[in-house]
Amino acid sequence: MKYTVLTLFPEITDAFFATSIMAKAIKRGIIEYKAVNIRDFAFDKHKTCDDAPYGGGPGMLMLPEPLDLAIKSVLPAENVGEKPCVIYLSPSGKPFNQEIARKLAAEKEIILICGRYEGIDQRIIDRYVDDELSVGDYVLSSGEVAALAVIDATYRLVDDVICADSLTEESFSDGLLEYPQFTRPEVFDTMKVPEVLLSGHHEQIRLWRLEKRVEKTLRQRPDLIKRGMENGVFNKEIISMIERLVHKAEGEENERD
Repeated sequence: MKYTVLTLFPEITDAFFATSIMAKAIKRGIIEYKAVNIRDFAFDKHKTCDDAPYGGGPGMLMLPEPLDLAIKSVLPAENVGEKPCVIYLSPSGKPFNQEIARKLAAEKEIILICGRYEGIDQRIIDRYVDDELSVGDYVLSSGEVAALAVIDATYRLVDDVICADSLTEESFSDGLLEYPQFTRPEVFDTMKVPEVLLSGHHEQIRLWRLEKRVEKTLRQRPDLIKRGMENGVFNKEIISMIERLVHKAEGEENERD
């Protein structure tokens, strides 16, 4: 997988690719990274990359010409090689989620365009962008922050970056959030690790963890439960557990009334 980031501030993304698991993945040749400074393609001595939007309104807009040249510098020549997937990070993009992360992780190269100010000229989007993605229903001043969220969510799904077993029961892996986890010491400030996790009984531990996943998802993200039921994501064991826990919660609610 290769990540190419088009940005006005390459130092922001450079730091991420030089640390932790990402740095190891690059050293092993699993991940490639290239930052392209859009200012290098500006025309004037001040490296101007923004101007006022037509029609008026607050703020400034990134100029199309420098960004156009920056994109052309990283795209393969026409009919030569496979075209990379071009992503523009934008608050008005489709919501980024784990399903999209899995699809992007299968790409050979992703080009990420980091906006600034009020965004980029629509003509650049129309000409080059395959997908607009939003990392949440809020506005960031930095497209680089959003790009790093997409990069972090996808690179870890690339084969051999992280042990596959570590990904199987993560949040969103099968429509549920992850179960609570505990480590040493066994007793921390009077709070004990659940006995089942000390039992060594693998089936009981599996059932406890699954139930905790369902409980947590029902409590924190009921929308995921609803979506999973509608899309047939859950197996019979999980459906039975959901129904039992919902019935139990309803009974407790009726007792309080």
